[in-house]
Amino acid sequence: MAEQASGAVGHPLAGVATALASAAAFATSGAFGKSLLVGGWSPGAVVTMRIALAAAVLLAPALWSLRGRWGALRRNGWVVVGYGLTGVAGCQLAYFNAVTHLSVGVALLLEYLAPVLIVGWLWARHGQRPRRLTTIGVGLAVAGLLLVLDVLDGGSVSAVGVVWGLAAAVCLVLYFLLADHVDADVPPLALAGGGLLVGALSLGLAGWVGVLGMARGAEHVPLGGVVVPWWVPVLVIALVAAAFAYVSGIAAVRLLGAKVASFVALTEVLFAVVFAWLVLAELPTLVQLLGGVLIVAGLVAVRADERPASEPDRDEPVLTRPVPTI
Repeated sequence: MAEQASGAVGHPLAGVATALASAAAFATSGAFGKSLLVGGWSPGAVVTMRIALAAAVLLAPALWSLRGRWGALRRNGWVVVGYGLTGVAGCQLAYFNAVTHLSVGVALLLEYLAPVLIVGWLWARHGQRPRRLTTIGVGLAVAGLLLVLDVLDGGSVSAVGVVWGLAAAVCLVLYFLLADHVDADVPPLALAGGGLLVGALSLGLAGWVGVLGMARGAEHVPLGGVVVPWWVPVLVIALVAAAFAYVSGIAAVRLLGAKVASFVALTEVLFAVVFAWLVLAELPTLVQLLGGVLIVAGLVAVRADERPASEPDRDEPVLTRPVPTI
């Protein structure tokens, strides 16, 4: 494995704060993106605009961050391409295909099985058998997601949709693991910018060949009780839910590790509920609030189960740093 940036640089709270900021940023895409969908824009068009604009915004900063480090980018080229194809484009495509066959709640639940899959991967591939607190944390987090997403109350199930939802979860796993695998010499800006560029090109190609619908909707869309030009929510989901979210997400993975960062990312669901309340007036229920408590409890359990940085296990790879979503 390439040399990692994971040496737990700085205070652990900095990593948690960064991961929470990333989760909150990713969560804005739901409420603001929905305004475009309501206005007749296709999911493919919304996702492609979001990723392409974010890639354009990060292009110059990414190039600036790479000054003198082009060799590191060449060595990690396959990681950047894989990150863009899976963690950016693949995750978006799989999720939006899932929601065409499933309820949003079920699709999100399937995608956010990623932290559980990461625990299983680390166990199967690197022998990192989950300890008791991690197992408890997984159980609490999954139970919390069930409540927050309200999938127990009439969620529809489709075999095709389940396959797409699981594909989104696998892509989310790769988002975390690839971000954790890249050399420390590759700045988060460079990885995020390169991944977004690859993702934008992939989505554009998918639209060009007809795999992804690119229907244009209304010029003005409803948002927070008012009508705004279409580009207002596009700017929010591109600058906040993509550009900032991906950069801060990668930085968080480098501080926390793939496993912990993936569990903190579950809070995106909570933030999504809050933004839906503020922007769309969709109030969370008491059951959803209880689910939020369970998710937080699961995060605390997983974080408490991490080995101290001063006592690494030499038999295990060091994984210490972090959307979607969507």
